[in-house]
Amino acid sequence: MQSQNNNNDTKSYRVAIIGGGPAGLMAAQTLAQRAGSAQPLSIDVYDAMPSVGRKFLLAGRGGMNITHAEPYDTFVTRYGKRAAVLRPMLDAFGPQHVRDWVHGLGIDTFVGTSGRVFPTEMKAAPLLRAWLHRLRELGVHFHQRHRWTGWNADGALLLDTPDGELAVQADATILALGGASWARLGSDGAWVPLLERQGVQVAPLAPANCGFDVDWSAHFSAKHAGEPLTTVAITSTGADGQPFRKQGQFVVTATGVEGSLIYALSAALRDQIAADGSALIHLDLLPDLDAGRVLDEISRPRGARSMASHLQSRLGIKGVKAGLLRECASAEEYAEPARLARALKMLPVRLRAPRPIDEAISTAGGVRFEALQGLMLAARPGVFVAGEMVDWEAPTGGYLLTACLASGQAAGEEALGWLRRVTPLQG
Repeated sequence: MQSQNNNNDTKSYRVAIIGGGPAGLMAAQTLAQRAGSAQPLSIDVYDAMPSVGRKFLLAGRGGMNITHAEPYDTFVTRYGKRAAVLRPMLDAFGPQHVRDWVHGLGIDTFVGTSGRVFPTEMKAAPLLRAWLHRLRELGVHFHQRHRWTGWNADGALLLDTPDGELAVQADATILALGGASWARLGSDGAWVPLLERQGVQVAPLAPANCGFDVDWSAHFSAKHAGEPLTTVAITSTGADGQPFRKQGQFVVTATGVEGSLIYALSAALRDQIAADGSALIHLDLLPDLDAGRVLDEISRPRGARSMASHLQSRLGIKGVKAGLLRECASAEEYAEPARLARALKMLPVRLRAPRPIDEAISTAGGVRFEALQGLMLAARPGVFVAGEMVDWEAPTGGYLLTACLASGQAAGEEALGWLRRVTPLQG
């Protein structure tokens, strides 16, 4: 077994960061910048994949959404029940800090019509290249194909590498291992049993920002899979019994539903399925028209036209919307104008289960805040956690990345503060 040790005679201290995603990289940047040239600190980033930031790159293929420009007090509420505990981190590194950081890497940003903030080139690769260049200039060392497998009896980190097992003695460790979605990019949740064996409380990992299964008929699935549903609204009741409604768009899939509107509601829908075995949503296929107007249009004389032609002519119901109406409304509802109008405004669709976690955009669950002192594991002093592996979740729209960066900065600062308290670091 190889071994890497610190030379305490020269008071050189090592921080090992496990995971090269946004949280881990921001922790490395924070340590390097806060320690400064006078601090005898070595910063090593270990990642299981051949290169760092793989999920970051893939997430940016459709347009790198870095944060959101809505009012800050509204922004913070997007983190739901974890808003209060995340707020101090977001206060220190929030949406404007994210933009300033990107600008500091030489990349401009702009605000889209939805309020989402993007780099001007809309791509993640230039941002990651500039960031890694900056980190290397700051003296951060990178080690690819190094998979963390736990600790040995002496407290050294164990890493599986192409050259065999490596033991690393670190004075502080930051774990930024992600969740369990997109395992092919490195986030596979393999860290969960490693921490549980140390007595760390971990909330079960679950899909977030995910699609859901629906028992479509074979005919509907074959005909409409992949078609978008634009300008619709969803009404449902959460596991807490509180109703919610949101307007937007989503996509019908061969197995169910996915897309931005579904993702925005996925936490409530997932929790409802966990509590009740399924989740019933109601689709408003005509959210810009009130029920009275819909009934008036349906009730107009249609002559020899079929009801399908009448709905298309009077209300624009065609394609996947017409297919959904036929799929989810009964023949009796379709035959009676008043009941058909109600179906168009409150079409029931039952969601059976979330899609598998590896398909999800992100992960809920993770290291419970009750297991932490700040971001340090109570069971392993000197070991800090950051990013998606901690028990919080957020919708898409820049919220995920912002909180990962904010928690990475917080973990870096806490690790440096801990080192200064327990070791004779300068400063």
